[in-house]
Amino acid sequence: MPYFFKGETDTCNELFAQGLERLHLRKPEASMQQLAKWIEEIEPSCRKRIVLHDHHDLAMQYDLGGIHLNSRNPDIPDWLNRNHYTLSRSCHALKEVEACQKDYDYVFLSPIFDSISKQGYKSAFTKEDLAEARGILSKNVYALGGITFDNLKEVEQLGFYGAAMLGAFWNSLL
Repeated sequence: MPYFFKGETDTCNELFAQGLERLHLRKPEASMQQLAKWIEEIEPSCRKRIVLHDHHDLAMQYDLGGIHLNSRNPDIPDWLNRNHYTLSRSCHALKEVEACQKDYDYVFLSPIFDSISKQGYKSAFTKEDLAEARGILSKNVYALGGITFDNLKEVEQLGFYGAAMLGAFWNSLL
């Protein structure tokens, strides 16, 4: 969720204990201090599973798993050691995926379906568009946007490497 909520880090610690492999920490309005406090509440042994979308320097400070580039933070930091951190990116067009895919460990393509967490954020792709792009989707492209437990099979059939869930996942827990 883009905002903090009571019990969030407890929930995340429990999810990590149950096997959650990767958590993208996206809090676009949060200060560096707020994110640091959040990270400090996560079990230290699980922090390598966190990827930061903002305040990337915290990844180095807390030995997190990686950083994610987006329109707010488009540049790779000079300190980034690609052998130690994953590097991912948000993409919103198939041409963008093709242009940058080889430079990242993985990319998110969105919105595949109408977004759950961003009201009014409609799907940007037809099924035909995605079928034609099947060859590039299967490499390291995760579907994002409107992903639910009910449409995961469709995401797989479209040929994506995987899926990232935001709204449906958190709504199921809250």
